[in-house]
Amino acid sequence: MAVDELDTRILRLLIEQPRTSVREYARILGVARGTVQARIDRLERDGVITATGPVLSPAALGHPVLAFVHVEVTQGRLDEVGDALAGVPEIVEAFSITGGGDLLTRVVARDAGHLEDVIQRLIRLPGVVRTRTEIALRERVAHRLLPLVEAVGRRSGSTRP
Repeated sequence: MAVDELDTRILRLLIEQPRTSVREYARILGVARGTVQARIDRLERDGVITATGPVLSPAALGHPVLAFVHVEVTQGRLDEVGDALAGVPEIVEAFSITGGGDLLTRVVARDAGHLEDVIQRLIRLPGVVRTRTEIALRERVAHRLLPLVEAVGRRSGSTRP
């Protein structure tokens, strides 16, 4: 899916001003409200926009510890273990990976003891061979996509009506 300069400008507004109305976006961009709405609908349909809800802070929810847990899985049990991970509320993301391990999970916890409890729960899951944990000390670059959106928009160099 190609993202053009107008799409990029719309995405920037959605990221920077998520509570603004489509009518206001249209005014800011100097295009018809229907054009902005059609672009947003297409971006959603094409999977560029995947969510519109609030971004929550695990730390503000009482879980300030962030760890990345690599999970090694018994051959043939990746799907089973992946499904079981969905039952652990402290796992906020999990990915199949290459390299050192089969799954990489992003885990949040209240404190070090709670993190240990979560890891012990993971180790007890059928199909889990071992885990390796890395604790994040400080976030250096917050999750962001706007620089990527802008780079893609610059490369396309065209504007669709």
